[in-house]
Amino acid sequence: MEKSFSIPISRRAFMKLVGMGTVGVLAETAMPSGKAAAASAGVHGEGLPTLLTADVCVVGGGAAGTAAAVNAARRGAKVVLVERGILLGGLQTLGCVYPCMPTFVHGSDTPYINELNKRMEKQGASPLLGVDAGEWFYGDGKGLYAPEVLSLVYEEMCGEAGVEILYDASLVGAVTENGRIKECVVHTVEGLGKVRAKTFIDATGDAALARYAGVPVEKGSDETGRNQPMSLRFEMTGVDVEKVFHFFDGVLQDERMAAPLKERFQEDVAHGCPPYLEFAKIPKNEHFFKEAVANGDLTEDDILYIQGFSIIGKSHTMSLNCPEMPPLAYSSTDAVSRSKAVSFGRLMMHRLAGFFIKRIPGFEKAYISKEASMLGVRESWRIRGKYRLDAEDYFEARHFSDAICRTAYPIDIHDVKLNVSKKIARDAYYEIPYRALVTNEIENLIVAGRCISGSFAAQASFRIQPTCMSMGEAAGIAAAWGLSRNIPVNEVKWEDIPAEKRSYVSQ
Repeated sequence: MEKSFSIPISRRAFMKLVGMGTVGVLAETAMPSGKAAAASAGVHGEGLPTLLTADVCVVGGGAAGTAAAVNAARRGAKVVLVERGILLGGLQTLGCVYPCMPTFVHGSDTPYINELNKRMEKQGASPLLGVDAGEWFYGDGKGLYAPEVLSLVYEEMCGEAGVEILYDASLVGAVTENGRIKECVVHTVEGLGKVRAKTFIDATGDAALARYAGVPVEKGSDETGRNQPMSLRFEMTGVDVEKVFHFFDGVLQDERMAAPLKERFQEDVAHGCPPYLEFAKIPKNEHFFKEAVANGDLTEDDILYIQGFSIIGKSHTMSLNCPEMPPLAYSSTDAVSRSKAVSFGRLMMHRLAGFFIKRIPGFEKAYISKEASMLGVRESWRIRGKYRLDAEDYFEARHFSDAICRTAYPIDIHDVKLNVSKKIARDAYYEIPYRALVTNEIENLIVAGRCISGSFAAQASFRIQPTCMSMGEAAGIAAAWGLSRNIPVNEVKWEDIPAEKRSYVSQ
C-alpha cells in the first residue's frame, strides 16, 4: 500500500517554514520589486533532507545553465544541475525557440559553442547553413539546433563531464548566511529538500535564486515599466516547404531579398537536403495579413508578430515564432498575468494555424505537431551587479579587460510603443564584462543568461541564445577557478585567469 504524502520535516520546523518562508515565497515571487528575496529569509532549511552536495550548484538547465555545469565539471568541480523540467535546453528545447539568432559579428563563438556545433553535425543535425543567406545570418551564433537532438547532446555532454542532473526539481528558496548561499531549497516528488554547495550559479532566466538570496533586481522598461512581450511558439508538420517558399517569393516581389534565398533554395533541393526557409510579416507583405484581420480569420493581436522557419533535420516541419502576447495585457513578472498569457496564447496559436492552413499554399495538409511547454520570455527580472550594462555600452562598442564574450546583436525591443531594432556598424561589437555576472551582496553567486546586470535596452541585445551560452561557459570556468584558489566568485578577476584557460580573451 502506497504511503501518504508527507514533507520530511518536524512540526515545529514546518510551521516556521510555512509561517515565515514558503507562504511568503509563493505569494510574493511575482511582486514587482522582487520581494521574494526578503520573504525567503525565513527559509532556514531546518529539518529538510539534503538531497545532494556539490562544489557548484547550477540552477536552471537551459542554454546558459547547461554550459555552466559542463564547463565547471570539466575543470574538476563536483557539479549538480537543478532543472525544473525533464529536459535540458530551456527555451531551445522546451520553448521551441529555433533557430539561434546570430551575433552579427565574427569571432563570437566560444569553444563550448564550437564543440556543440561539431557534436550536432555528428548527430546528422548540422547547426550551420553552410551557405550565406545574406545579412540576417552575418556573423556567428547562427545555430540551427533541432530540439530533440540538442537535448540528447546536452545530456551526453553532462554525462561525460560527470554532472549530476536533478530533474523535476523546482527552486522554492535559498538559505543564506553572512553574504553566502549555503543551500538552495527545491520541491521534488518527495517534497521539500535542499542542495548544498560552495558556489551557486543562477541560470533560471528570471534571476530566481538571486532574488531569493536578497540580490537587488530591476525589471521592465524605464519608460513604460512593461516587460518585453512573451511568445508561445509551436511547430507544424505536413508542410510543403517549397510551395510555401514560392508563395512568399511571389508576395514579396523583392529581388534583393528573393534572389539569394531562391538560389539557396534551389541548391538545397538539388542536393536533396532540407531547405532553409524563413517567412515573416514585414512591410512588403503586411497587406496579406491585414486582409486576414479584415476577413475575421485573425485578430490584430494575432498579427503583432509572425515568423516561421523550416527546421534542419525535420523535413516538412516549420517552427513558428508566434504568437506574441500583447505587452499591454500580459506581464512576465506577474504570476497571474503570466498564467493567463498561456491560455490566451494557445487560442492565438490555433487561430494562426487555421489561417496558415486556409490561406498559405503549402500548409493545406499541415497540423500542429508540437506546442512549447514553456513561455517564450524575452525579459523579466535583471540583477543589479557590480557592473550594469547599458545602451551606451552597445552604441559605443565598448570593450572590457574582464570581457567574457562579444556580440553585436541589435537592441531588439518588441513593444507596440517602443518597437526598436537598432544596430551598430558592421564588424563593430561590444563585450560583456564578468562583473555584470556577480554581485556585491552574495560572494558565492554567479548569474548567467538573460538576467545578468543590464538596462532594459542592453538586455534586448544580450538575451540571445549564443550569448547566453558563452556567459554560462564563462560562469562555469570562473566558478571552478575560484574554488581551486579559495577566491569568492564575486572577487574573481577574469583577466587574471591564464588566457589559455579562459573561453574568451578581449582583443
